[in-house]
Amino acid sequence: MDKFVVLVIDSFGVGAMGDVPEVRPQDIGANTCGHILQRLPNLQLPMLEKLGLINALHIAEPGHRVSAMQESPTAAFGVALLQHEGGDTFMGHQEIMGTLPLPPVRMPFSTRLEKVEQALKNEGFKVERYPAHNSELRLLWVNDAVAIGDNLEADLGQVFNVCGNLSAISFEQVEKIGRVVRSCVEVGRVIAYGGLLESSEQILAAVEVKDNCFIGINSPKAGVYRNGFQVIHLGYGVDASVQVPQQLYQQGILTVLVGKVADIVENPQGRNYQQLVDSQTILDITLDELQRPGPAFICTNIQETDLAGHAQDAERYAERLQLVDASLAKLISAMDGSDCLVVMADHGNDPTVGHSKHTREQVPLLVFRPGQAACSLGIRTTLSDVGATVCEFFNAKAPYNGRSFLAALNA
Repeated sequence: MDKFVVLVIDSFGVGAMGDVPEVRPQDIGANTCGHILQRLPNLQLPMLEKLGLINALHIAEPGHRVSAMQESPTAAFGVALLQHEGGDTFMGHQEIMGTLPLPPVRMPFSTRLEKVEQALKNEGFKVERYPAHNSELRLLWVNDAVAIGDNLEADLGQVFNVCGNLSAISFEQVEKIGRVVRSCVEVGRVIAYGGLLESSEQILAAVEVKDNCFIGINSPKAGVYRNGFQVIHLGYGVDASVQVPQQLYQQGILTVLVGKVADIVENPQGRNYQQLVDSQTILDITLDELQRPGPAFICTNIQETDLAGHAQDAERYAERLQLVDASLAKLISAMDGSDCLVVMADHGNDPTVGHSKHTREQVPLLVFRPGQAACSLGIRTTLSDVGATVCEFFNAKAPYNGRSFLAALNA
């Protein structure tokens, strides 16, 4: 069938990155996989065990021992390091697709307000400055339907939001506004989104200020997530023209994105299953796509593990892992000799580390092909090595970043 499947278990890290003490000290000692297995020592994940999960855990953190699961002598496995800063789902997936992450600049929106304002006016948009009560800060109010300011849900200074009322303006226009903002700023991400609201005043009623420096919209309060929600994430330095989906398209190969990856990676010529969260639904779609005729690259994101990490719920996390493990058995049974499966993660989210944010962790790299001999892929320096391997598998031009490990598998 010539299918290459990449299954991303969102947040399933295997140990803190070596630079954590310097760049992210709150993550010292993080090990999502290891600590879940310690918390639940009788947990059984037979397919992940067979694929080499414990082998990868021991590469990432030598000496780490768990009682119920063992190394696999038949596994093809390795570990991949994060090249992007922090531990971010959006940038993690861009890196998998072959993007070389650029170091973003952290800043409040107020430092770029004038530049963004002028750029939007140059494009013909109506732009006003909207005041916040008891503050000198302003956000931008565009075409009486779209607010531009700081993202108040992520780490402050890392993301700007473009929040629109899709009852008053099309999502295409919101995206256009977002791309203008993206061209003017160096923060890690610009998120352009909106929902169907009864009145645009709902957005303005949800303006908030944090730390006397950041101004933005409280999106849940505004109600934009409730009805007709649409979103696009625009990353700093992300060039879709040199990522895996476009390189494969040039080679006539279909890209299929399932789950959150479909919401954050550009794939206009492929098939996209967006705004899905339920793990079983996502895994069923992945199996269906694997069984379709013809070659394809399938990338799937399992988001519910990440949500369990944010909730600091190790038991829920383990239950989702068991569901994934059971579906892996079905996927592997459906593969033929020309297919390849990679199971990996994009960062960590250790539910035991003492905070509810992502953790900066290296991730497992587990490979299955029918008849594949045991091998160690070692420690890969970037998640992009997966994207480079996908392109070589299909004889396509390599993405901008990453080194293929296909030769190591074939050795």
